[in-house]
Amino acid sequence: MPRISQLYFKTAVIFLIVGIVMGLNMAISQDHSVIGAHAHCNLLGWVTMAIFGGYHALNPQKAEKRIAMIQYYVYTAGIALMVPALYLMLQGNTAMEPLVALASIITLVGVLLFAFIIFSNGKVVVTPAAPSYR
Repeated sequence: MPRISQLYFKTAVIFLIVGIVMGLNMAISQDHSVIGAHAHCNLLGWVTMAIFGGYHALNPQKAEKRIAMIQYYVYTAGIALMVPALYLMLQGNTAMEPLVALASIITLVGVLLFAFIIFSNGKVVVTPAAPSYR
């Protein structure tokens, strides 16, 4: 499996853990005001990153390109900035709104880079290689 796929899966699991902790905190406190941050953490962090990792695992030729690693860092930075800033904003800290906006733009750039990777020329593998049992 390409290194970037492993990075995506490991990062996705971290976001899953953070998302679950946020969900448990909401359930225990009965305060669901940060549900937007919880949803962004789970959907953009856990789910989308796992999909990115799966795509690169299925397309190792594209995973080895420099743009793939740049896209990983840009997207990860956007989500890592967005989730806590959104959490704080939803708790009433309105000073976080510009930071949430900036993080959203960074995340969008990460998604656009991923779209570039998908639509770029290159050999596409539709199924993973068969495992070797030697």
